[in-house]
Amino acid sequence: MPKVLVHGNPECSAVWDLLVAELADRSVDDVVRLSPPGFGAPVPDGFEATMAGYHTWLVAELEAIDGPIDLVGHDWGTGHVAGVAADRPDLIRSFAMDCGGLVHPDYVWHDMAQAWQTPEVGEQVVAAMTGASQADRLAMFEGLGMPGSIAEAHADAVDEAMGACVLALYRSAVPPALPELGARLRAAARRPALFVIAEQDPYVPADLAASTAGDLGGTVVRFVDQGHWWMIGNPAAAASALVDFWASLD
Repeated sequence: MPKVLVHGNPECSAVWDLLVAELADRSVDDVVRLSPPGFGAPVPDGFEATMAGYHTWLVAELEAIDGPIDLVGHDWGTGHVAGVAADRPDLIRSFAMDCGGLVHPDYVWHDMAQAWQTPEVGEQVVAAMTGASQADRLAMFEGLGMPGSIAEAHADAVDEAMGACVLALYRSAVPPALPELGARLRAAARRPALFVIAEQDPYVPADLAASTAGDLGGTVVRFVDQGHWWMIGNPAAAASALVDFWASLD
C-alpha cells in the first residue's frame, strides 16, 4: 500500500530523508516521493506552474500508481494534496497534511508569499534567491534548521526554473483561490485525514489548522515544539504519528 509524499517550496525530496528512514525502521518501505516540477524535478515543456497545472500533474502521477494510496503533503504539497482530496478522492485511501490552515477562509498569506505575488517585487526577491552563491543558499537552509546533506540538496535545487515556478504558483493562488479549494474540500466525499499541527510554524497559524481539521473530522497530531520542518526536527515522532494513523485504517 504505497505512501506518497509531496513536498513544497522552495524544497526538494530530500526534505523527507529523515522521515523516510524512520518509516523504514517501522517496516514502511513502500514510499514514493513525488517532486513537483520545478521543485527538485525538471519542468516539462509547456507545463503551467499554477495550482491547476500542479493538480493535473499530481493526478496523473497518482493514476500511474497502484493503490490504495495514502497521500502526504507538506507546505505547498498540502495545497496539491487538498486538491486531490477535494476533486479526485477516488485516487486515495487517506491523506495527511500540515499547514491545514492554508485552506481556511480566514487564512492570510505570509509576508514572503505576498511579496512573490506582487509584480516586480516578486521578481526581485526571486532573483536574489536564485542568484545567491551556493554558500549563501546553503547557509539559508542551514539557518532554517536543515542538517548538512539535506541543506546541501536544497541549495543545489534552487535555480531559475524554481524561481519562475514560485512566482507562477503563488500568483495563481491569490484570494479567493485557496478559500475556494477549502470549500470544495469540505464538500467532497470524505477520506480519512490526519492533520499535523506544528505549533511553532510561522507560516500557517495553528488555530486555523485545527479549525480545518475539525471541519473535516480529521485526526490531529500536535508537535508543540516543532516548526515548519517538523519531519526534520522530530522525524521519529512524525513517523510514529503517520504509522499509527495508517494502522487505524486497516
